[in-house]
Amino acid sequence: MALTSEATTVWNGPLATGSGNVTLDSSHAAEFPVNWKARSEGAPNTTNPEELLGAAHSACFSMALSLALAEAGHTPESIQTTAAVTFQPGVGVVGSHLLVNARVPGLTAEEFEVIAEDAKVNCPISKALTGIPITLEAELA
Repeated sequence: MALTSEATTVWNGPLATGSGNVTLDSSHAAEFPVNWKARSEGAPNTTNPEELLGAAHSACFSMALSLALAEAGHTPESIQTTAAVTFQPGVGVVGSHLLVNARVPGLTAEEFEVIAEDAKVNCPISKALTGIPITLEAELA
């Protein structure tokens, strides 16, 4: 059975000076302010679509890696993934870099790299992002 997840943004004003709020429909307590300055230059306490995309990519990849490790007979103790999504004004999203650190007993660095690369390719969010380069930097703790 398919699951559809939703988030809602209410935007006010023109792009350069306007602002909005993103609400995750799973938890109306999770509301994030957004604006163009945060997207194009960065701003404290304000998110942007790329940060939210990074959250989705890091969560999805961590789940895909956990599954791939289990299928290879290895149970991870922990997986930490940061997805750095880059936005270039006038161009758009130009890449996502996955930085992964995991504790997986009994696994060599070489085996881990192969499994992590497979998870990167097969993560559903990675598949949705096929129009941009996705790079991976993975190491065992």
